[in-house]
Amino acid sequence: MSVANREISPRLGYGATLAIAALWMVPFIWMLVAAFNPESMGAGMASLVPRYIPTLANFAEAWSSADFPRYTLNTMIISFGILAVQLVTVTLAGYVFARIEFPGRTLCFYLFLLQLMLAPVVLMVPNLVMVAKLGLYDTLLGVMAPYFASAFGTFLMRQAFKVIPRELEDAALIDGANVWQRIGFIYLPLAKPSLIAFSIVSVTAHWNEFLWPLMVINSPDLRPLTVGLATFTRGAEGAQAWGVIAAGTLMVSAPLLIAFALFQRAFVNSFVSSGIK
Repeated sequence: MSVANREISPRLGYGATLAIAALWMVPFIWMLVAAFNPESMGAGMASLVPRYIPTLANFAEAWSSADFPRYTLNTMIISFGILAVQLVTVTLAGYVFARIEFPGRTLCFYLFLLQLMLAPVVLMVPNLVMVAKLGLYDTLLGVMAPYFASAFGTFLMRQAFKVIPRELEDAALIDGANVWQRIGFIYLPLAKPSLIAFSIVSVTAHWNEFLWPLMVINSPDLRPLTVGLATFTRGAEGAQAWGVIAAGTLMVSAPLLIAFALFQRAFVNSFVSSGIK
């Protein structure tokens, strides 16, 4: 390959990446432009270039049309409640599979990972039946319970714990540290990048979860943001209030967008350090 071809190939790759990124950004640009558009409907709503004086009227109407503070609180309870329990379960399960020898450990681990091969929709009906039998239907705990264990998180923590030198644990054991102290003072600090990476994946996934909460929750005051936004959108579509819909969608997605913008470097570093590609 000539020098010229070697120089052109990376440029074509960068150009294709920029083109895909620009295409991917179109819905977000339209949402941002439409949210501040004072018209809220009409042919001008299709434009990606703002030709108006920005207004917050759409946000005020969306805020008054749905209980977004309640939806946000419910979503935070679900997302961070699941994460709090998951951090305990995946840490303990990861430690067991990485460090404790017992018959059939490898087989149990592979059976545990079968969860990753199942489409989530396959488990929804059995989970719904179990939630109803436990009396958790139409509760936030019912939305959270099926996610308290995570095969992905267990796999991630097992891999993180396996690369930690066993000599560190042996030294702590000689000093009289029990298993909880060894996990808390040796394994968790050294596995911090994996914990952060898993936390990002978990919170993002459950913040955007729609179908499962829709099946479990009936009470309007228990709806998360995704279900509340869908209900709000159906009402706004009847009046073709696209500006109001865009404003409501922007309010729902804003927390994750702001968090990513503020902690982008930490996000990327955590994924790189944990080995997630």
